[in-house]
Amino acid sequence: MVELQRGYQLKKLRSDRGGEYTSLEFSKFCEEMGLERQLTIAYSPQQNGVAERKNRTVMEMVRTMMHEKKIPLKFWAEAVNTAVYLQNRSPTSALDNTTPFEKFSGRKPSVKHLRIFGSLCYINIPSQKRHKLEETGMKGVFLGYGICEKGYRVFNLETKKIELSRSIIFDEKAMWNWELNEEVQVTIPWHEEESLRISEIDSYSNESLQSVQSPQRS
Repeated sequence: MVELQRGYQLKKLRSDRGGEYTSLEFSKFCEEMGLERQLTIAYSPQQNGVAERKNRTVMEMVRTMMHEKKIPLKFWAEAVNTAVYLQNRSPTSALDNTTPFEKFSGRKPSVKHLRIFGSLCYINIPSQKRHKLEETGMKGVFLGYGICEKGYRVFNLETKKIELSRSIIFDEKAMWNWELNEEVQVTIPWHEEESLRISEIDSYSNESLQSVQSPQRS
């Protein structure tokens, strides 16, 4: 991707001795691509210090995000993807207080669509998938952003599956109690905006969406 988008050629690859890096298939791939392999000595992570420190930063962020909203460990990969997504859009002193996204793409990233990980939300049900008198939304838990799509990744509490949706209502002052299977309201003192936020990721707009409605609460 770097070679196609930025014109730079990858020449060397340094990694630890994990099985994913020492397999015959991966070694053959690197040989075909003309990549020089560099492996660290066993129990010497300092030889790949930049990558190891970045891994630690990501995992500390993941642990904080998951504990804050009491997210089950089975969703750790979703938290990792979200943490990396956010760090790529956060200023860093290593890049003169600009974001990695801006350094790579040459344009400033939009942050209007960012939401609190693990918040309760309502997924809009397209009119093609429901009757006129059926509910227009389903309750879910926000787990991150689409990798190849402009959409939010949400765990649907009814279907028990992770779905992609672009039109969602967020209730960032609420979370899901996974043990009791019920909604819980939380206090966020520093959060000054309205607790119920409507977002459409296509336009990153704060305008109200007439087509998105949350189901009535009991």
